Amino acid sequence: MLFLNTSMKILYAIQGTGNGHISRAREVVPLLQKFGDIDLLISGTEAEMALSQAIKYRFHGFSFVFGLKGGVDKWATYKIMNLRQLWRDMHAIPLKQYDLIVNDFEPVTAWACRLQKVKSVSLSHQCSFVSPKTPRPGKWNFAELLLKYYSPTDYHIGFHFDRYDDFINTPVIRSEIRNLQAGNMGHYTVYLPAYDDRTLVKYLKQVDVPWQIFSKRQKTSYQEGNVKVNPVNNEAFNFSMANCAGLLTGGGFEGPAEALYLQKKVLMIPMKDQYEQQCNALAASKLGVPVINEVGSDFVKEIKKWVEDDRLIKVNFPDETASIIENMVHKYGR
Repeated sequence: MLFLNTSMKILYAIQGTGNGHISRAREVVPLLQKFGDIDLLISGTEAEMALSQAIKYRFHGFSFVFGLKGGVDKWATYKIMNLRQLWRDMHAIPLKQYDLIVNDFEPVTAWACRLQKVKSVSLSHQCSFVSPKTPRPGKWNFAELLLKYYSPTDYHIGFHFDRYDDFINTPVIRSEIRNLQAGNMGHYTVYLPAYDDRTLVKYLKQVDVPWQIFSKRQKTSYQEGNVKVNPVNNEAFNFSMANCAGLLTGGGFEGPAEALYLQKKVLMIPMKDQYEQQCNALAASKLGVPVINEVGSDFVKEIKKWVEDDRLIKVNFPDETASIIENMVHKYGR
């Protein structure tokens, strides 16, 4: 057992765009609390999941908005930008009171640390792209600069589908997922936040299996034929995924990782012009996960092919989160 300063003051800064960062934080926060007092900071929008612990700082941040046709809504993203507020927020956080600053791809704190000359550590999926060994499409993309400079930190602890480098770990699988009793009720679970659910219903009705879509845009459930559309809810989604035959999802990281851990078939549709999701899909394809580029003319044919394929991918995602957190606190805490 490592000697740890349990009176430490810790800041944990979390990206609030998408559910993956919040999902990981639900596992990490209780582990960090064992080592001191923790303040939570969230910036950004677009996440449906929440934390049970109190949030000390909430900032507007710098987020993108999911569109309806498979990509980012650039105009909506532009409209919610507030660079002046971002600059003010960077100067407002009193960072020097903390013994350890942990960052999950959160830009306000990362740049505030740079301005205030305070060191911080990334605990994120995105920081795995610091390594050139992490899978990428062949041609260099300007989005590499975004991954590098969006949330820069001094130290890195990454997560990906495989251990591509010595600082990269396999995914954090939440205890609530590890403790699920997985089964197969025959339905397929769908989470594609960059697509309008009405568009998905139109296509999925043509594939004769039960579908359960979880939509960011619906407040109440509705059913059309063999397709049920539900508002996003963590417990309902977990139950659906634990008992599905397969997960149809985007090019995120945590969702596909959890489904693979539960021994589910996965089909990924990465967002258009979203470089990180394209990289994730490439990495997943190296494990054997099928990937399609868009919901279009060949979509029904591709879905039928996937539904009829019963092959499962075996992964080894051991429960190492507690030891990762302990080592991080020992190595980087003051």
